[in-house]
Parts: sequence; structure tokens; C-alpha cells
Amino acid sequence: MRLIVIIPTLGRNEQVARLLSYLSGQTRLPDEVVLSAPDATHVELPESCPFPVSLVFGPKGLAAQRNTALVPALGRSDIITFFDDDFVPSAEYLEQIEKAFAENDGWAVVMGMVVRDGATNAGLTWEAAEAALREAEGKKHEGPLVVDHVGAYGCNMSLRSSLVGDLRFDERLVLYGWQEDIDFTSQMRSKGRVVCVTSISGVHLGIKTGRVSGERFGYSQVANAIYLVRKGSVPASFALPLMFRNIAANLARSLRPEPYVDRRGRLKGNMLAILHVAMGRIEPEYILKI
Repeated sequence: MRLIVIIPTLGRNEQVARLLSYLSGQTRLPDEVVLSAPDATHVELPESCPFPVSLVFGPKGLAAQRNTALVPALGRSDIITFFDDDFVPSAEYLEQIEKAFAENDGWAVVMGMVVRDGATNAGLTWEAAEAALREAEGKKHEGPLVVDHVGAYGCNMSLRSSLVGDLRFDERLVLYGWQEDIDFTSQMRSKGRVVCVTSISGVHLGIKTGRVSGERFGYSQVANAIYLVRKGSVPASFALPLMFRNIAANLARSLRPEPYVDRRGRLKGNMLAILHVAMGRIEPEYILKI
């Protein structure tokens, strides 16, 4: 099977170069890696790679950058794996992904288990990620090996190329694209199972550079959720509890916010989006005006 890795990136040159070097140690090398960025200033390549690396440039924004790379990759791949530029896969990651698709014809989307996620804290270093992966290798995972999901976590998700068809990431979910991964992969469920294989692992560093402002992100936490429920691509039973948990967290922690999260900005964005929804205005791209 031909496997292409797509890495959307923005303002993380050194991180991309390190990830490419790290991918060189995979037990199953990618057949190609595609870097999707707004322009060449966002990409720094290592001196050599044991696999082809191609660059594609297009509009800024996670959904748009995914589409810019996805469209040409579909015709020359069996599997497309999306990695965030701050995701660190285990050494066997791509080998296990290929095996999962080869042995399960009914699977449309596969993601690995994130053993540590820096998005939930101040972020992780590469050294911490490698230590977490070593620790995970020595542990036996308790629970089911395969878990069905509403959608996949975009930091690491793989698609069966033949099932994508005309489906594309929704570019109305601009900039950081909050929930664009769930929107896309939830629609893939009509074509096959969307699963997490818990024996496939990786670490999300959760690097904070390249993110949108707190107010913009807070607006997206509400507006994108309502938009996707109205669109019919994401169940309300998934989107609304997530939205309310985020609002509650921003409200509770705004008095003593973490130094790495703009809770007050997020809460302000939440309130503005709630006001707009109450007025019947459901416009994810409004964050471009904030």
C-alpha cells in the first residue's frame, strides 16, 4: 500500500525539520511526505531524508492547508496520514497503520492513541515525548484494542484514500479550524468505521506558537460547534457537551487563569459567539474580523 504523510504547518520551521528527521526512524518509511504551508518561509527541510518530501503552498488556515495537500495526494496514495507538526509518533506508527488498513477492509479512518497531550497543559518537550513513548511501550494497555469514535483527533489520523471521494475539509472553519477534524472524519463514517487502535501510539506536544488569539479561539469554541450541528455533520450529543465544557472551564478558570491559556480572552469570545447565535448569526469565519 502506498502511504503519504501530510503535515500542515505554520510558523514552526525548526519543529517541522525535527519531525522529518524523526520520521526517518520509522520502521515503515512513508512513501512521501507533503508539507502544506502558506509559503516557503514556514518550512525548513533537513539536509537529507530517506523519503521524498514535497511542498505545497496555498491559503492559510488548517482546513485550507489540509485540502491543498489532500487533493493531489488522493490520486497517488492508498493511505493518507495527517500529522500535526507537533505530533511525535512511535517508531512503529506507520507500519501499524498500514497493517490496520490492510487487515480491515471496513475501516475508513484510523487514529492512534495519544499517550500524552500537551494541548491540555503548558506543552511538552521532545525529550518528554520520547520518555512518554518509552513508558507506553513497557505498559500493557487496559481496555479494548479498537474503539469506535464519532470522529478522529486531527493531530494523528489516517484515511483510506479510495473512500474520500469529493469530501473536503470545511474551509468556513478558518484559521485554527476548531473541530474541522471531527467534521471531516464524522462524515467518513458513512463509508466505514472510524476507530482508534490503542496499540498505535504517539505524543502531541501541544506547542503554543502559531495558535490564534484567545478571543478568536473562544468564539470558535461556540460558533463552530453550533455550525456543525446545524450542518448535520457532527451529532449534537458530541458537539454541545464539548462546547458547554469549554465555556464552563473558561468561566471557572478566568479568575486565576493558567499562564499559558488566555482564559479571559476565550470567555470573551464565548460570550460574543453566544450573542451572535442568539441573534441567528452562525458564522465561523467571523473570527477573521476579531
